[in-house]
Amino acid sequence: MHRSVAAHRAAVLELLRDAWPAGTFDGGGSAPLLDALDRVLGEDVRAVRAVPPFANSQMDGYAVHSADVPGTLAVAASIPAGSVPPPLVRGTAAPIMTGAMLPEGADAVVPVEEAVPPLFPSHDGGGPHTVALPAAHPGRFVRDEGSDIPAGTTAMAAGTQLTGRQLGLAAALGLAELPLRRRPRVLLLTTGDEVVPPGVPLPPGKIYDANSILLRAALAQAGAEVVAPDAAPDRPHDFLALLDAQLAAEADRGGIDLILSTGGISAGAFEVVKQALSAEGVDFGHVAMQPGGPQALGSYRGVPYLGFPGNPVSSVVSFELFLRPALGELVGAPAPRPVVLAHLRTALHSPAGKHQVRRGLYEPPGFESPGSVAEMGGPSSHLVGALAGANALIQIPAGVTELQSGAKVEVWLL
Repeated sequence: MHRSVAAHRAAVLELLRDAWPAGTFDGGGSAPLLDALDRVLGEDVRAVRAVPPFANSQMDGYAVHSADVPGTLAVAASIPAGSVPPPLVRGTAAPIMTGAMLPEGADAVVPVEEAVPPLFPSHDGGGPHTVALPAAHPGRFVRDEGSDIPAGTTAMAAGTQLTGRQLGLAAALGLAELPLRRRPRVLLLTTGDEVVPPGVPLPPGKIYDANSILLRAALAQAGAEVVAPDAAPDRPHDFLALLDAQLAAEADRGGIDLILSTGGISAGAFEVVKQALSAEGVDFGHVAMQPGGPQALGSYRGVPYLGFPGNPVSSVVSFELFLRPALGELVGAPAPRPVVLAHLRTALHSPAGKHQVRRGLYEPPGFESPGSVAEMGGPSSHLVGALAGANALIQIPAGVTELQSGAKVEVWLL
C-alpha cells in the first residue's frame, strides 16, 4: 500500500461507509437537553407548535391599529409579557412590553420613545391618559406567529450535531429531551513494551504512555465511546489474545464499531500489529506524509481496523487527517475543523513528495494585518510539548519544498 493523503483519506471513508450502513447508529435513546450537548440528533424534530406561538411585540411601546395613526389616542390598559390582553378598542393605544401578546385588533407597535409624551402610565394610575403617536405601517415591530419556525415544519434534521444553539431551539419548541444517535464504540489498543501508564515510577528504558491519552481525548471530543485496555505487549500471540478477549467482552455491551491501534506497524523488528494481523485482512503500507507515514487499514473479524504510527504526534495527525473527517461525514459529529489561509511568520522547508503537517501557533487577523501562523517545534513526531502549545496544523502539500516568510498556507484550527 503506497498512497497519497487524499487517497488514504478516501480509503478510510470507504472502509467505514461499507462497515456502517445507514441506521448503524440508530437507537441511541433520548437524553435531557443539557446531556445531549455535542451529541448527534437521531431523528428529525418537527415543530409541534409555532415559534413564536403568538404574535408579540418586538419593542416596549404602544400597540395600535395602524389606520388610527398618526393621531392622539386614548391610553388603554397596559399589556405585560405573559398576559392575554383583551381586544384593542379602535382609537386607543395599549402600552405593551417586549414579548407580550399583541391584542386582537392591533397590527403595529410604536416604540415608546416615539410617543408624546415618551412614557407609560405608572402603576398607581398616574401618567398620560392620551398619547400622540406617529404613523406606523401594518406589521411594524410585530413578531408574527411562526415567523421563526412555522408549526408542522422540520425544525432540526436527523444527523445534526447538537450545540447550545440547537438545544436552545429545542427548549423554545417546548422539548425537555431529544432523540439521539448512539456513539460509535471504538476499541483503542496501544502497543509497546516500552510504555508504562502515567502516575507510576518510570523504570530505565521506559516512557510514559501519552498516545492512549491523546487518542482517547481526541475520540471522546469527536463523539466516540472509547474502550481502552492497558497497553498490549510486543508479542503477536499476546496481542491477538488481547484483541479477541476485548471483542468478546464487548459483544454483550453493544459490540465494537471500530478497532484503532497505535504503534507496531512500521519497519522495525518488533512491529507487533504488523506481525499479528498481516494475514488477517489488514493491509500495511505507507502514505506520502510526514509525520504519520506508516498506516494500516482493513478489517478484523468483520470489524473495521485502522492502525496509526506509535509516535504521539504521528497518531494525532493521522487521527485529524483520516479518522476525524470520516466520523464527521458518516456519524454527524464532530464538525469539520475550520480551515483558513494564513501568512507564515518564518520560512519552512518540506521534504519532496510528502504532504507535511507542522504544528503551528495561529494568530487571527488584526485591525490592518492578515492572519498569520508560526511553526511550533520542528517536524519531528515525538514533540508532544510543541503539540500541546499549538492551536493549528499547517498543511504543506506534497509538491512544495520551500516556503518563504509571508507565504500563504492552509491552516486547520484546533
